[in-house]
Amino acid sequence: MALKSTIFKAELQLADLDRSHFGDYSLTIARHPSETDERMMVRLLAFALNASETLTFGRGLSATDDEGDLQDLDATGSVERWIDVGLPDEKLIRRACNRARHVMVLSYGGRTAEIWWQQTQGKVSGQKNLRVLALSVEDSKALAGLAERGMRLQCTIQDGTIWLGGEQGHVELKPKVLQAPESA
Repeated sequence: MALKSTIFKAELQLADLDRSHFGDYSLTIARHPSETDERMMVRLLAFALNASETLTFGRGLSATDDEGDLQDLDATGSVERWIDVGLPDEKLIRRACNRARHVMVLSYGGRTAEIWWQQTQGKVSGQKNLRVLALSVEDSKALAGLAERGMRLQCTIQDGTIWLGGEQGHVELKPKVLQAPESA
């Protein structure tokens, strides 16, 4: 018998001063049985960094490579924003860059992520619509500590620094920019 996803609910109050975007979001997050709290919370952080009324979570770890962990479709159904978390294969990144106007990868995993980026950087450096951010091990572990089945979170983003907190505590995060579009 296949294991089912665990459902998490998050009420997110967002003040993104970098994008002048403010909103309240009621999110339902399905955590795949093989997914950790850490990865799920990194997905939630990726949502906060890119929040819009049309941004949605993808089908998750069991999905094919046809969609990101999060995606934002425009009114015509074209992919405006493709977001992956973790350490995606460079072929997937290039495919996403060909399908979407904006692509973001939010990597985490410490030394493993550093090695991934060393191996991947040269293969994706020509992608003009790609932004790659890296979370430190401490930051991703701190995020995991905020995970609850029912979360009420407040998030403020200013000058690339993220303050995220709720009943389980507060964290301050500063993702490292590994690659960014020239206009960003």
